[in-house]
Formats: sequence, C-alpha cells, structure tokens
Amino acid sequence: MQQYPEKEIWFPAKRYGWGWGLPCRWQGWVVLGVWIVLMGLSAWFLLPKHYGLFQGAVWTLASALIAVCWWKGEKPRWRWRKD
Repeated sequence: MQQYPEKEIWFPAKRYGWGWGLPCRWQGWVVLGVWIVLMGLSAWFLLPKHYGLFQGAVWTLASALIAVCWWKGEKPRWRWRKD
C-alpha cells in the first residue's frame, strides 16, 4: 500500500473558533500579501465615486481568499484549545 506525503498546508486552523489563522508557509504569506495589495488598490481607485464596484471587488477578493484557504489550509471545523 502506497503512502502519500502529508498535504502541505499554507494556512493552519485557528486554535479557537472556526477558520484559519496566519499563514505558516511562504506561499501563504505571498497570497495574503497580494490580497492586501489588491484590496488597497481597489479602495484607492474605486472609492468614493464607485462604491458599488468597490463592494463587488471586496466580495470577489474575499471569496478568492477563502477559496485558497479552503484549498491549501487545514480542514475547517469548530476548535476549542488543542482539540
């Protein structure tokens, strides 16, 4: 029976609550840095004149970050301490 290497996670699960914490690998930090830059650029170019477009950009970027965390992070579940 072949053993597969453990999935390399970029975003570990939070110790308390549901979701992911700060990245634990350089790839995760790159993703987070690019996300922050894109959010800042969206605010710079779209606010205050194009608030609807800004909302769309925020929803799109947030969804993309959640998708990457889901794909490259630990399985999300409710955690309390070291459960």
